[in-house]
Amino acid sequence: MNKLRRHLRQLRYWRRLPSLATYRLRIVLRMAFLSLALAIVGLAISVLQQEKQLSYESYAQSFRKTQDQLAATLRHPAGQLALLNPNHAPEGGGLRPLLLPFPALDFDDQHKVRQAIAMSGCLAQVGPQGSLCAGIGNNPWAGGFIYVAGTFDSARLQPHARREPDVTQAHRVEVSVQIRGLHYRWIAPFEIPIDSAPSGGGMQGRLTGLNAQDAGKPNARPVRDFRGWIWQSPVCTSAGLAPGDAACRHSSFFSIRLPVGVLQDALFDQARPVWPPADLDKISVHVAVLPPGDGAPLLDTARDPVTPPFSLASLRAQLLPGETLAIALPGGAEIARIAGAANPAAPASPLLLRLIRRLPVETESAPLDSSTTVATPLGDYVLKLHGDARSVNQNLGVVATRVSWFVGAMLGALLLAWLVVEVGIIRPIGMLTRRANSVARTVKGSDSLAQLDFSDLRGRDELGVLASCLHDLLRRVHEDVEREEIRAEQERDMWHAVGHEIMSPLQSLMALHGNHGDQSLRYIQRMQQAIRILYGSASPGEAFQSGQVQVEDVDLQAFLHDVAAYAPSAGIADVRFTSHADGAVMARADLHALEDVITHVLHNADRHRTPGSAITMTLAVTERNATITIHNSGSHIAADLLDKIFEYGVSGRESGGSRGQGLFVAKTYMAKMGGTIAAHNTGDGVVDGVVFTLTLQRSA
Repeated sequence: MNKLRRHLRQLRYWRRLPSLATYRLRIVLRMAFLSLALAIVGLAISVLQQEKQLSYESYAQSFRKTQDQLAATLRHPAGQLALLNPNHAPEGGGLRPLLLPFPALDFDDQHKVRQAIAMSGCLAQVGPQGSLCAGIGNNPWAGGFIYVAGTFDSARLQPHARREPDVTQAHRVEVSVQIRGLHYRWIAPFEIPIDSAPSGGGMQGRLTGLNAQDAGKPNARPVRDFRGWIWQSPVCTSAGLAPGDAACRHSSFFSIRLPVGVLQDALFDQARPVWPPADLDKISVHVAVLPPGDGAPLLDTARDPVTPPFSLASLRAQLLPGETLAIALPGGAEIARIAGAANPAAPASPLLLRLIRRLPVETESAPLDSSTTVATPLGDYVLKLHGDARSVNQNLGVVATRVSWFVGAMLGALLLAWLVVEVGIIRPIGMLTRRANSVARTVKGSDSLAQLDFSDLRGRDELGVLASCLHDLLRRVHEDVEREEIRAEQERDMWHAVGHEIMSPLQSLMALHGNHGDQSLRYIQRMQQAIRILYGSASPGEAFQSGQVQVEDVDLQAFLHDVAAYAPSAGIADVRFTSHADGAVMARADLHALEDVITHVLHNADRHRTPGSAITMTLAVTERNATITIHNSGSHIAADLLDKIFEYGVSGRESGGSRGQGLFVAKTYMAKMGGTIAAHNTGDGVVDGVVFTLTLQRSA
């Protein structure tokens, strides 16, 4: 039993809770904003995953392309020059000779030398107009020579006169070499051979090499193995100038072979000479092209900035961040390791980097590796390119960090919109709903209505207008309730006064007709009972519903016979009683209440019967019930009123004199006595009549 009571209390508690439909609008709005926020985040993550997939695929293609480009670059003569000189790092103050990818230079042929140094990339920019290449051949048996070739701009070359000791009157080239603590220095004036013929209007001649300490001395002998040539173009370097103009400058190309004794001696001191020399990167070459007289040099490696040629370090620009290029000698020793430049972009968010690393992609793989071979005159070099596709996460993280501000701005705008809706719409709706529910639950009088206030929710928007209407409506309802309470109080006072004034004459009548054999006593007792029921009640309906009846055993045969006999005394003529039962019929009823019920039904039948027709009462019994039927001939009850005639205030009379109270009292008393009452029309015509059926329980 206790468990059942506990369950009932829980059930009543849950019934008092508001239903989900009350919060439906708020839930829909909040879920809509939550769905939009999740959609934005999901879209950003989806796009990020697609970008990661595309980045991985693009990186794999770029890795293969980088491998092909590096191999093609290093197979070119300029690339081979960089491979043959991996440690070449020129410093200011001179040139460093390079190991050329050729056995030697044909220094006597201008076109061959030009093509060789241009293709190999050996030619370095010196100053604004000059260029120089210093190198050695890759074949040691070609001799221990250093080759110097280059270009410069000058006026028409001034040749050195034969047998003239002073070399400063002509254009000349001054070359010096520092190697292993030794210093070689030559001065080579420009000379035109006797048998040389002009070529297309230009100038060409020999550069005769003299030791610097012998230059300017009579009968100075040229260096035997020193060879040099110079060729000057007849065309002016500046457009619009004629060759004879004083401002015309011509481009000159020179090629020199320098005999370096220490290198030549090293070749013949060993059975297997070491070539190239181990200290090749420590050899310094200085070149200066001097004009006639004491003027400033036309080209000077000690003065002019020297732009280094292509080197292995230049390959760094072709590598992506995270990629590494390792170059190994034919014997397997590594000569260079180049790593891609770090991304100078803004740092990425660590949170986004962790998210990117966790995003699954189809092509995510282990680090990429490739190997290829480049053939050179000194052997095959092995190129090993190492790349990691996961390094694209850093680049993608940088981009995602920049884009995340836009996603954050969208989420912020969505949050702001939700706050506006929450504060401006949902919160007033919630307050309006709670206060409206409180009206339905707690309002029982004018005092409760006075406590409800919607004035703080007023406004010019839709909710504000609704709150204003509710506020004004509640004020009017409050006023109506106050007026109704005043009217009810006045009616209660009136009933008190009426009951007080009627009870005294009834007490006098009881004294006059106190004999039990007097038939008037019954009507006086009925009047007293009615006064007691109505006395002190706010309304007749409440009085009848709250009234008490004393149920006892009643002989319906005798009772109905007396009612029919004394009906004319109550103003109801021609009432006939017929019984289908023999002997006494005992039923459970209150004598006075049952008489009021039958009297109200007879009065109602009397008002609606055809003049001159009789009202018949019939008593029928079953094993458990006794049924009283009252029939009158007359008009039917309207179909729309047939189910309403027992309600308080409902009357079928068109004239005002009826309060619609009699049948309500009859139904109320029958219910209190455990019986029922019903009405239905009889016959097929319009004026056949109405039958009221009263059912009571028989006594045991």
